[in-house]
Amino acid sequence: MREAFGIDISGQRPRHLDTVAERRFDHVITLCDKAREACPEFNHHPHRAHWSIPDPALAGDTDQASYPAFRRTAADINTRIRYLLPALGPHPLLAKEV
Repeated sequence: MREAFGIDISGQRPRHLDTVAERRFDHVITLCDKAREACPEFNHHPHRAHWSIPDPALAGDTDQASYPAFRRTAADINTRIRYLLPALGPHPLLAKEV
């Protein structure tokens, strides 16, 4: 992520879905079939989408072998987000005052 997009995610760790089950989301996007199956039903019924993206960790036995798959996955997610953002419309926290 740092190399491709300048984003440092080194301090981030996966969290179990139970840790966010009580939060409110407008949209929930799952990226793998296991996540889709485990994703809880949220009380406020956010818009749901599923992007079936292969797990890049399964692409090789070593970090070096799987690295190209992680790069492709990051690029794929980036492309999907770039198409998604205009469909979501302006975000109130990101909208600039005229």
